Amino acid sequence: MSHATTTNVLGAYVEDQRERRLAVGTKLFERDAERIARLCHQMAERFARGGRLFALGADSAARSDARHVAVEFVHPVIVGKRALPALAFTAEGGPVDAQLELLVDTEDMVIAFGAEHDSSTRRALGLARGQGAVTISCAGGEANWEFRLPGEDASIDQELTETLYHVLWELVHVFFEHRGLLDGRSERPVHDTGASSFLYPFLGEQEHDLEAVIEDVRASVLAKAAEASELRAQTLAEAAPTLVSSALELRSCFDMGRRLLAVGNGGSATDAMDVVADLRTPSMGGRPRPAIDLTEDTGILTAIANDIGVEAIFSRQVIAHGRPGDALLAMSTSGGSANVIHALAEARRCGLVTIALVGYDGGRIFEESLADHVVIVRSEHIPRIQEAQASAYHVLCQLVERAGEARV
Repeated sequence: MSHATTTNVLGAYVEDQRERRLAVGTKLFERDAERIARLCHQMAERFARGGRLFALGADSAARSDARHVAVEFVHPVIVGKRALPALAFTAEGGPVDAQLELLVDTEDMVIAFGAEHDSSTRRALGLARGQGAVTISCAGGEANWEFRLPGEDASIDQELTETLYHVLWELVHVFFEHRGLLDGRSERPVHDTGASSFLYPFLGEQEHDLEAVIEDVRASVLAKAAEASELRAQTLAEAAPTLVSSALELRSCFDMGRRLLAVGNGGSATDAMDVVADLRTPSMGGRPRPAIDLTEDTGILTAIANDIGVEAIFSRQVIAHGRPGDALLAMSTSGGSANVIHALAEARRCGLVTIALVGYDGGRIFEESLADHVVIVRSEHIPRIQEAQASAYHVLCQLVERAGEARV
């Protein structure tokens, strides 16, 4: 098959994936918008009473979601939003039910990923319910709040799951602005009433119209889901040629026995974890591919950060692991993360193929052509950027497998 024909076949596949995401993009949220709003309210009450959120993910794919939840709640990217206590339990620490049993308490919340595949996660949900904790499951396992995914495509299910926990994180904060609607909160000042608090110190205390706030949050759930779906579709449409060319080059790397290295910060680090899991243990069939997550080893990361600086945490590992003909996949919502830029520069010096997924207008990575292939998600909203980037790298991984088929 000629190169042009191969490119056309792969381009048609990207369009098919775009259409599939449009078809299911908002259905879960249209069905469950009010339930999501009420869950946000319940979570806000629990946080106000000192509760913590535990995220469970035992297998290689589920743990990236668990890690992502923890970082989003503890380190909010929205200026002015409070840090909320969240912790991820993954298989590295042993069975997740045993880890949870040591810490879970009555006011806590537990969100589980991959319960349908892991008995310890299902046991953890049962243990948490027995302790009085609120339980949330996105697939499998009995929980107080269960959200059913389409179940036809694991990558699409993961993308919808990511939007769900992003929306929970974004909208739980709405109820902190309506402190009078939080039952049983402690006496200590755990909420901000905003800039007008010095004029109306009891303004939040006197609120009583919970249903009006629930309706506002329900509408916001629908708006965010629609925005996420539209941005995924837009990104796949605009980036189709780049995804195809990246996939062809990445497939050549794998065919020559080379490897993929992946980097990112914060939520993007968990995306690096996810793409490596998808390549090593593909859920939709295909051959396992050699991939290394350079965000994974906390000993290495903290040693480099402490002794040299945060800017070197990835580039030093590229020096250690990168070989000519390997590929580096770099994810940055801003397009300007210093340690990602240093990693891309080192990768080029070492002869690696470089692929970048970026947000906003592409940042320095796009403006200065710091990567061979750049996929831009044209948004300034970090949760939506990450969701569309997940669609992009899921499709990229699938294209790598289809590249071989299309060449036959």
